[in-house]
Amino acid sequence: MAKKAAMKKTAKKKASKKKTSKKKPGLYANIHKAQERAKRGGKPVRKKGEKGAPTEAAFRKSAKTAKKAK
Repeated sequence: MAKKAAMKKTAKKKASKKKTSKKKPGLYANIHKAQERAKRGGKPVRKKGEKGAPTEAAFRKSAKTAKKAK
């Protein structure tokens, strides 16, 4: 009977270790959200080269994982 209890504990530990990996929205998703907020009267979207705007390197990095348009 002690074995069954020990097996249940290890099964619980293994199950609790699994993490559901939620991906963060990418650069293009964030830009799209900012554009939608700007349309509704929020702050305007930062222009290329402004402080806090995405850099060329950020666009190159995100282009590697971006979904292709059909």
